[in-house]
Amino acid sequence: MSAGIIDSSIFGNIFNTAAMRHVWSDENRTAKYLEIEKALALVQGRLGIIPQEAANEIVRNCDPARIDMVKLREQTERMGTPVLGVVSQLNALCRDKLGEYCHWGATTQDITDTAAVLQIRDGLDIVETDLREISRLLADLSLRYRDTPVIGRSNLQQAIPVTFGYKCASILAGIERHLERLAQLRPRVLMGEFGGACGTLASIERGAMETQAGLMAELGLAQPDIAWHTVRDTIAEVGAFLGLVGGSLGKIAMDVKLMMQHEVAEVFEPFAPGRGSSSTMPQKRNPISSCYIHAAVSVVRQHAAALMEAMVADHERSTGPWEIEWIALPEAFCLTAGALNQTRFVLAGLEVDAERMRANIDITKGLVMSEAAMMGLGRYIGREYAHDLVYELCREAIKTDQSLLDLLVKHPEINVHLDRAALTRLCDPANYLGQAGVMVDKVLNRRRATQGI
Repeated sequence: MSAGIIDSSIFGNIFNTAAMRHVWSDENRTAKYLEIEKALALVQGRLGIIPQEAANEIVRNCDPARIDMVKLREQTERMGTPVLGVVSQLNALCRDKLGEYCHWGATTQDITDTAAVLQIRDGLDIVETDLREISRLLADLSLRYRDTPVIGRSNLQQAIPVTFGYKCASILAGIERHLERLAQLRPRVLMGEFGGACGTLASIERGAMETQAGLMAELGLAQPDIAWHTVRDTIAEVGAFLGLVGGSLGKIAMDVKLMMQHEVAEVFEPFAPGRGSSSTMPQKRNPISSCYIHAAVSVVRQHAAALMEAMVADHERSTGPWEIEWIALPEAFCLTAGALNQTRFVLAGLEVDAERMRANIDITKGLVMSEAAMMGLGRYIGREYAHDLVYELCREAIKTDQSLLDLLVKHPEINVHLDRAALTRLCDPANYLGQAGVMVDKVLNRRRATQGI
């Protein structure tokens, strides 16, 4: 029985994915504890810090299948942390009390933090795979619709024409920056912890730093210069990164939702029978995935803030802030995975209506070309005067329900400089796309160079 959305048998695959759920599952976390204890025993046996016989026995019993998960739950409820229960069970599995050398010189937080970093590593791999696929999908859309005019909007009002490829490429550029951020944060974040009680490794009389170095080498993690038990910037950085990724996914969802409105109808989420339907309004086609994305990433941002709150830790081992991470970090990853998965679905099957995009540009009868008219006239009558003149003509066009082009053609201060043919070219949306195509090409070229494709 589950009460949480990310583990729900009904909602779980909407707000999460099976792969990410496994990463943060009790079973995988326990397996990570054993992976660390196994690596620690191997290294300490090799260094002669614990008897080799004990190391071999500990390694032999570091099998997740041999851990009683029901008993571990009971131990955790009693002791306060699952690491103690895992160590206790591992010790009991070893013969001749050789298990007493398990966990030698370590503290609970060493194992917990290092396991979390191993989970973060796996989780970031999933995030990267999804980001790369989203990048590919956006690149395809950017190229396909490079020159397809669509109205640009400012404050939800029609502004000037852009292209749909330009809209996609602007988001693509952000996704590519996320991939760059991910590559940059990995060396900082993927750093293990092994410091003992207060981080000084005082419990290991000799070979302490060698043990730490060997342990991190076995696990494929960076060795810390100093303990980070209560210096949690790296964990908070992961949360901030997930929040940023979620912001970009939310941007995609927001634009899709707005462009799916009946009055706009420029793009649509993929269709499936019954998807997005209403129980009372048969005509509706709701933006289901975009709603899920919006909800998920909004909560991820709150978890990012919670992880920053966990940085405010007391002294060398904290009293409560650390446990915030136990709640916020898994949920942030799981909800991000769900949002990434929904975004992939939307982009892979996005329905684009280029004809409706062009028609929507025309609904203002040319008013969206007022800037083009102003700039074109500016060279003849001055930009400021042209602005005021076109402004008045826009007001007249709205009042009299005429096209801006017709009013421009009839105005004596304008037609003395430009005839109808010239003004028609000036007011053609296809001629006022600026450097949209060039910018799309720059984003695509940078992506190709960065990803080596």
